[in-house]
Amino acid sequence: MAATRIIYRRELGAYLRSPFAWVIAAVLLLVDGILFQAYAMQGEQLSAVVLERFFYFSSGVSLFAGILLSFRLLAEERQNHSIVLLTTSPVRDVQIVLGKFFAALTFLAVLLALSFYMPLLIKVNGKITLAQVLVGYFGLLLLGASALAIGIFGSSLARSQIVAALAGAAITVLMCFLFMFAKRLDSPVREVLQELDLWWIHFQNGFMRGVLNLKDVIYYLAVIYFFLLLAVKTLEAKRWQ
Repeated sequence: MAATRIIYRRELGAYLRSPFAWVIAAVLLLVDGILFQAYAMQGEQLSAVVLERFFYFSSGVSLFAGILLSFRLLAEERQNHSIVLLTTSPVRDVQIVLGKFFAALTFLAVLLALSFYMPLLIKVNGKITLAQVLVGYFGLLLLGASALAIGIFGSSLARSQIVAALAGAAITVLMCFLFMFAKRLDSPVREVLQELDLWWIHFQNGFMRGVLNLKDVIYYLAVIYFFLLLAVKTLEAKRWQ
């Protein structure tokens, strides 16, 4: 765990000192704010509907943030040849992946926290509960963490950061549209693919509406575990090449 903490502090410090990370945060928050004003607050609507629309747009921001914050984590190390220092040091691959993942997750949580004032404006002017807001943000964090895990897996596959970003984005987009693909298929394949969908089933029907389902939490934790495991196994395979 000591090695994981060292890598975590190093990566989190890199995020906090990096203009690129703060530019990403500023742009995504700007887009989130514009969408909030342009669509969520448009016209006379129930406060619960406004909150749902806020989480609808914020889910896209969380997904994009997850990919943008993670694609460089391993690809950059390989591109700069500093990955050799990590793999030849007494640090296990799982510690490398977890340290980088938790650092990116911490910065993502900071980014989401900076947008917390928007649903508070809805609460001040309407009838929603704090529990609805917290459940929605918990869903955004899980959704973003899933995108981070997918992005780290994409980063473990390629030396080029561009290729890593494209790989992570492609997998994320594919998983977000499994529900649409599944509608054209027959049972039982349709039900299986729908349950594997990253957004429609587990976020839209639950967290976006302020509903906390244990099934959805377990799903996102499983996605995170699966792609982090793939990243670890990819590093292990490349260690012996």
